[in-house]
Amino acid sequence: MTMKVDEWTRDAYTIKDNGERQRFASGSFRDTTTGKTDYSRALDGPLFERLAAHLTKGEVKYPDYAPGEPNWTLISTEEELVRYRKSAVRHFIQWYRGDTDEDHFAATVFNLNGCELIKQKMQEK
Repeated sequence: MTMKVDEWTRDAYTIKDNGERQRFASGSFRDTTTGKTDYSRALDGPLFERLAAHLTKGEVKYPDYAPGEPNWTLISTEEELVRYRKSAVRHFIQWYRGDTDEDHFAATVFNLNGCELIKQKMQEK
């Protein structure tokens, strides 16, 4: 069945409403941010930039599986979880010791993120 764009956009989504409004000096209103995750906070400090740089460098070593599909996102097994945990611990110890041959901070975060992705996938099965 083919649906016209205007029908799809009209019926596909609702606008959530927490019932609270913030009024701005201009007179406009917006829903408040109470209880909403502020994703921009992840951009504060060195984590976001260093992790992005680490992932960009890693893409050269481990090319995307398909365009826009990073190789590392294919992970899903217990064996890979063990490997990611060991790598996270190794990089954490290297970061803790002050080793500067690699960005061990970003590598630790990358590996912990991988662990969490695998655990999420295993729970979904």
